[in-house]
Amino acid sequence: MLRHRLEALLKEACSRAQAQGLLPPMALPDVIVEHPQHPEHGDYASSLPLKLVGAVRTDPLSLARGLAGLLGPLPEMAKIEVAPPGFINFTLSPHWLAGQVETILAGGEDYGNIDLGKGRRVQVEFVSANPTGPLHVGHGRGAVLGSTLALVLQAAGFSVEKEFYVNDAGTQIEAFQRSLHARYLQALGQPAEMPAEGYMGQYVVDLAQDIAREFGRKFLDRPRELGRLGIERMLKSIRADLDLLGAEFDVWFSEGRLFQDGQFERAMAMLEKGGYVEEREGARWFTSTALGESKDNVLIRSSGAPTYFASDTAYHLNKFLERGFEQVINIWGADHQGHVSRMKAAVSALGINPERLRIIISQLVTLKRGGEVVRVSKRSGDIITLREVLDEVGADACRFVFLSRSADSQMDFDLELVKKESDENPVYYVQYAHARIASILLKARERGHTPEGGDVSLLKEEPEMALIRKMLLLSELVETVALKLEPHHLPHYAQDLATTFHLFYKECRVLSGDKALSSARLKLALAAKTVLARTLKLMGMTAPEKM
Repeated sequence: MLRHRLEALLKEACSRAQAQGLLPPMALPDVIVEHPQHPEHGDYASSLPLKLVGAVRTDPLSLARGLAGLLGPLPEMAKIEVAPPGFINFTLSPHWLAGQVETILAGGEDYGNIDLGKGRRVQVEFVSANPTGPLHVGHGRGAVLGSTLALVLQAAGFSVEKEFYVNDAGTQIEAFQRSLHARYLQALGQPAEMPAEGYMGQYVVDLAQDIAREFGRKFLDRPRELGRLGIERMLKSIRADLDLLGAEFDVWFSEGRLFQDGQFERAMAMLEKGGYVEEREGARWFTSTALGESKDNVLIRSSGAPTYFASDTAYHLNKFLERGFEQVINIWGADHQGHVSRMKAAVSALGINPERLRIIISQLVTLKRGGEVVRVSKRSGDIITLREVLDEVGADACRFVFLSRSADSQMDFDLELVKKESDENPVYYVQYAHARIASILLKARERGHTPEGGDVSLLKEEPEMALIRKMLLLSELVETVALKLEPHHLPHYAQDLATTFHLFYKECRVLSGDKALSSARLKLALAAKTVLARTLKLMGMTAPEKM
């Protein structure tokens, strides 16, 4: 990556400056090269001289000149300049930029990949909804965030495992089983009251009626068997919805596994050995206040039943120590915000560096239809399921919209907007750019023009250079998303790239009487198509050839 090369060259220049006595022996500050806000300042810039000025007697502008002189000529650069009060600015050479078209095409489907992760094992756990009901749009947002992060982390050189944690044990499952049994009895014409803490949704009625039609009175006196069948069917429905959204998982981890082979007991014993467990009021407490938390948390209720927090603690021990993940990324819904700090405290109490656990909270989604908030389902009159939204607007629109805002921002999802076939719809706008390039290349071939053999050194116009500059940002984007875990940068980049291509196409005639220039510009268009497709695939979206 060119930015890192420039940072390394600046470090070498500092070492030479120290050897020549221009800089005193000292630990150097972080050398950072960034893109300046104003294009007239070049393609890259560093404020390193300003950071060094406290250690030398000269002014930062003179220091900038000295360091720039030690860099020597660089083949990638048209010029290296200094600017007040002490910046070093780098401007890329048009000839070098033109040559990057060949680099992009040689990279193909792997273009933009980097080796940041060096094969380190990372687990991304996302969705993990209780299998007690259908997925809603909030789950969909978490699914898109998680699956996209996994794709980007893989592109960044990490070994990634995607996991769905199935909460198939505990009080919620018991409440679902009682609810399903009551609805099953009602479906068979028998009187039954729904439990006070039961699941009242229409989907439970529908599920019970389906089972009654298929099995008759088989489960009349077998509520637990009925409950297990209900959970299986809910999970099958959840899997189908996630497949439709393009969110795939490597592992479906059952909570019940934690209570096999002594895993849960092992986690509790480790907390107790560390001095983090107290017996109070007939219950066992995790003394999280000893780790800076505002209150202690119950691990085992007075009834002997473990809390969700206790199971989650054992689950994280399994992730880090049993399965050896170097980093774990959890994507949780907004209702889990309060669970974050105590989970990190529990991980710390288990002797694991809490920095290895990163938790992303996915905020709420408000569905709208042309500005009006959609509150209830057209089909069932209660919750709006993810499947309903997928059926209406498709997976690509869902993925793009869910990614378009940072995870910690609440968002509006306008169902009508994402169905418009116009530039007003960002999903259409980006995919149309890819389809448009495909159409251009196809028509060119029909007229005897091909990108093969195109001489990219003929590319010199500013719209051509701007398009190449934009394409070169993909590897930097992959690094940013992987480090910051912020996939919302992807759709914004995709829109910028589409806009930059449309401007190039408007300003530079691709097919003309100059056959050599036409081939060169077709090669540039093919590179743009490659990078657009790569960006769409990193978002888990399709790259259509026709629209």
